Amino acid sequence: MRGFVGEHLGAREAILVVDETGDLKKGTANVGVQRQYTGTTGRVENSQVAVLLGYATTSGHALIDRELYLPASWTEHPDRCAGAGVPPTTGFATKPQLAARMIDRALEAGVPARWVTADEVYRAHHGLPTATEHHGLGDVPAAARDHRITTGARAIRADELTTHLPANVGQRLSAGAGANG
Repeated sequence: MRGFVGEHLGAREAILVVDETGDLKKGTANVGVQRQYTGTTGRVENSQVAVLLGYATTSGHALIDRELYLPASWTEHPDRCAGAGVPPTTGFATKPQLAARMIDRALEAGVPARWVTADEVYRAHHGLPTATEHHGLGDVPAAARDHRITTGARAIRADELTTHLPANVGQRLSAGAGANG
């Protein structure tokens, strides 16, 4: 699929989009299931969480990769992993580390891209920023309002910094028809 998307939608200025989704589950037998935060419901639920890599250009967008997040509550119990068919070589990786692996795979496969965007959780941890820098990609991260940004003079909260910008430097754009963000 990644090759097909790169061939038919490929563009130098493409954006790699890192996001995650959660699938609510009952029980504890499904691989990766535990009580964890999922954006699907906006709270902690019994769920599986997958990290996704999308590809967006002016010609269209598509999903090009995915990784199932395997919490430490799984990787620290080899018998549980073996019983669920998880290979013994699978170790714990943070969500940003999973995202970095997918970015590496896409670029190594020749998928053209110039930008990466992701939620603030992916920016707050090592892994993803290193991957974007390593590949020379620009990044447009989401930032929490209390994220501190170092300017030439001092460190300032993101929400405070935006109040000092002239009105003509920003532009509000729709995320799409029916979107809430």
